[in-house]
Amino acid sequence: MKKRRGKLLFKFAFIFTVFAMVAMFLGSIMTYISQTNSYKKAALQNLKCICDYIEHLIQESGEDFIIYQKYYMEHFSEARIPFNFTEYHTAQRNYEKVLSEMGLKKDENTQFNFDSFSEEAKMAYFVYIHEYWLLTFENARKAFNLPYTYYLVPKEEIYNMVYMIDGERTPRGFNGQKSTKGPYLYLGDEYHDPYEKCPVQWDTWFTGERQNKFQVWNNEWGHTYAFYVPLYIKGQKLGLIGAEFQVEDVNKEILRNAVVQTFGVGVVLVICITMLLIFINKRYIHKIVRLEANLIEYSNLKDPTIAQRIEAEITGNDEIASLSSQLAALILKIEDYIKSLLDTSQKLKASQARAEKMDALANRDALTGIRNKTAYDNELRRLEWRIAEGNVEFGIAMIDLNFLKRINDTFGHEQGNMAIKHLCALVCQVFKHSPVFRIGGDEFVVILEHADLKDIDMLCMNFNIQIDALSKNDDLQPWEQVSAALGYAIYNKNSDISVQNVFRRADKAMYSRKKEMKAIRGI
Repeated sequence: MKKRRGKLLFKFAFIFTVFAMVAMFLGSIMTYISQTNSYKKAALQNLKCICDYIEHLIQESGEDFIIYQKYYMEHFSEARIPFNFTEYHTAQRNYEKVLSEMGLKKDENTQFNFDSFSEEAKMAYFVYIHEYWLLTFENARKAFNLPYTYYLVPKEEIYNMVYMIDGERTPRGFNGQKSTKGPYLYLGDEYHDPYEKCPVQWDTWFTGERQNKFQVWNNEWGHTYAFYVPLYIKGQKLGLIGAEFQVEDVNKEILRNAVVQTFGVGVVLVICITMLLIFINKRYIHKIVRLEANLIEYSNLKDPTIAQRIEAEITGNDEIASLSSQLAALILKIEDYIKSLLDTSQKLKASQARAEKMDALANRDALTGIRNKTAYDNELRRLEWRIAEGNVEFGIAMIDLNFLKRINDTFGHEQGNMAIKHLCALVCQVFKHSPVFRIGGDEFVVILEHADLKDIDMLCMNFNIQIDALSKNDDLQPWEQVSAALGYAIYNKNSDISVQNVFRRADKAMYSRKKEMKAIRGI
């Protein structure tokens, strides 16, 4: 008995341990995912804010920025901008000095014709404006605690990006090329960014609209997520304002927090599980062991007096006590229970057979033997569920017997019933892979599925050919020369919200066919 009790206690301990480990693991994953998603949403909003801020500043400059960008793209290789500049006022004063030498004076309300400037004045203006915007981008990046902010000018025909304002400064040597150190700022840095590698970046540019998602970068500058805003000035699309945030450090912090939290929860769970196992062993497992011993003895001896011993050992008012009481009663009445179970089994089988027969009758049309309106309604509910799940392909074909009233009035209802049966046989023969329903006196519905749905046009043509042949076969009785109109509709997930939408279209198509057939016959 101790061995069995030990096994049960070990199983409880194993189950609780597995439960605790799974709970801790799932909890840590959920915590990590939740915090990561929250950070990404906040970061996306943060990137939107900084891009909107820079966009607003640039748009306020208006025509000046357009002039600056045009001159940049044509003359960036000629510029000599100090690499380590920290303010733009020196360049601004130099620009104003050049203007003064030209006999011009610059103030806030003065507008100059840039094309009339000397080359020296144009370059002085460019250096001043570039230092101003580069510092603006860098200060915005620091204010929002981001690793990169920049302004891109796409060359879409070759999928190249020119980093016109680059938040990551690159030195330029005396030879005009990139270098690890140098006195000047390297301008016009250009990279080939194919669309398949940078879809978000190019979608923003081609559509002219910001995308509500990140461009993922994983390169020598780190693992970052980028967001882009197209820059428009006076309706002209000029480039992309970009900002990035680095996720590696944040993910490490989130992971560390999740591990610490999981460890704390694990300690609490271990203590709780230990106390729970001690309680279960003393309060329940001992009772189960005694009950097991009595049942083993009964199975060997078949002594009904063991039921009295089981009842005498019952303590408490829990499920184990109730189980012991029920087992004792079962032992005393086991023979009667066996007979009762056999009798009940026979009754259940008979009842089940009657229920199946009634269900079959309830869903079958008495005249034709096919499924009736009740079965059709049940099928509609099944299709509605599949539409709600988004996993369904079906169509509906409507078939209506023409001139049934004329047959009934002329030849009698028995011949009318024969016409209905003839049409039913033809419908079932044509649409052999789909369920057929009789939903009215002369109306049939086919739920198109599988091969019938795929080949519906061919089947409709086959049906119409056979109907036409029957209606013109003078060797048949008038009620055997059946005529019927068929119309169908296919479920469209983009426009149909229920089966009724498809049914109405099929019904409409059927009535159009019916009018056409009546016109042909002169009716």
